[in-house]
Amino acid sequence: MKKIVLSALVLTTLAMQFCTSSKKSQASAAPAKPKSLTYEANVQPIMAVSCAPCHMPPQGNKKPYNTYAAVKADIDDILVRIQKNPGEKGFMPARHPKLSDSTINVFKQWQTDGLLEK
Repeated sequence: MKKIVLSALVLTTLAMQFCTSSKKSQASAAPAKPKSLTYEANVQPIMAVSCAPCHMPPQGNKKPYNTYAAVKADIDDILVRIQKNPGEKGFMPARHPKLSDSTINVFKQWQTDGLLEK
């Protein structure tokens, strides 16, 4: 008798494992679309840290990159320069270590995502 009860309990447990709502399974089947990168949330903080003080008014004496419009307008040049290696002409950030690949990828992905502001 114990074997029958134990067997029934095991079978019931296994059967319940596969019971799910169809809405739940459809929702989990669709991959979540990754959130697009924006200037305000992703790029501006990097610019504030990595490009200051040279490109941040009032103390900066280089082309200002303190606005969305300025960074968006020059994104191609910015990408070229941050991908150069130290010692190469035009390397940025000048006199600082090269930005990490993950940081550079933020700029690339922002461009791919359509240069969104917010």
